[in-house]
Amino acid sequence: MTPDTLVVYLVASLALAITPGPTMLLAMSNGIAGGMRPAACGVVGASLGATVLIAVVALGLGSLLAASEWLFNAMRVAGVVYLVWLGVKMWRSQPIDIHAALAAAPANALNRRTAFLRSLTVALSNPKTLLFFAAFLPQFIDTAAPQGPQYAVLGAIFIGIDSCVMLGYAAAGTHAVRWLSRRSLRLLNRGCAAGMWLLAATLAVWRRPAA
Repeated sequence: MTPDTLVVYLVASLALAITPGPTMLLAMSNGIAGGMRPAACGVVGASLGATVLIAVVALGLGSLLAASEWLFNAMRVAGVVYLVWLGVKMWRSQPIDIHAALAAAPANALNRRTAFLRSLTVALSNPKTLLFFAAFLPQFIDTAAPQGPQYAVLGAIFIGIDSCVMLGYAAAGTHAVRWLSRRSLRLLNRGCAAGMWLLAATLAVWRRPAA
């Protein structure tokens, strides 16, 4: 990859990462509901999911999803159902009481595991993301050179940028806990829930571009 191409890829990856999506909203919600440690575990889960999707694309399985109407629709419906369910959980959840959390820090262990699994599931259950990677990453691949190492480098760069942005969203949620009233935090959490439902509706009506 030439330096110019690398710069273009970095800018494109950053622009894509800062665009609010399910994992970003979930990172902020995790920061509100559990603090930075559970949110960071969620970021790890989302990054692991992105790694799996990029590996799937590198192995050529993204083309299988693009070609199979049944597989695409099954994955899309699963993603919609999960996002709706997650939105309901966010809507009902209560913001963290920072003083109580500091007094009972060991109780956060389950929250960290839950944050990890939720983020991993969100990352893996969206076929739109897989198709996006299948369309985006090959644009920066030199077909005359071994492609495996190129996908590894491009994937590492994207995941690194994406993880930093998710941590920023999580930190925003964590700081909101310290500065906003519980009523305001509840409204912010419900805003994240509404965002999840909007993304679920978008995924429900989204259709693949015609070949």
